[in-house]
Amino acid sequence: MTIHNLYMFDRQGVLMYYGEWNRKRQSGMTIDEEAKLMYGMLYSIKNFVNKMSPIDVREGFQCYKTTKYVLHYFETPSGVKYVMNTDLNSQGVKELLQSINSQVYIEYCVKNPAYQPGEAIQCELFKSKLDEIVKQSPIFKSC
Repeated sequence: MTIHNLYMFDRQGVLMYYGEWNRKRQSGMTIDEEAKLMYGMLYSIKNFVNKMSPIDVREGFQCYKTTKYVLHYFETPSGVKYVMNTDLNSQGVKELLQSINSQVYIEYCVKNPAYQPGEAIQCELFKSKLDEIVKQSPIFKSC
């Protein structure tokens, strides 16, 4: 199992943070271009799922799977969106994303008086704690 990368978007779709661990292939775009493309795709998929679902979907869109990777999606009530790409065998990613939100983002950004919500996360403590929680996860495996 492995984690490839993580995107964090604010409620307006602005990239707040991007982290990468075991990503083997680069897109050839800048991170900003890639993030805009990712957010546009998420927006479209979420709308499609909400409109086409034959049942009332409480959780909405949570992931999609290709033959090479799985894109996991988690959105908080405050509108922060987490997108994590993993390999096909990863389990418990939703719980990991919830932990990242509660143990890292809330602790080191939301509770930080110097941090303005919606701006890019530059805090080194946030970055080190995120790296720590990801690498301690049973999902993470270095390639």
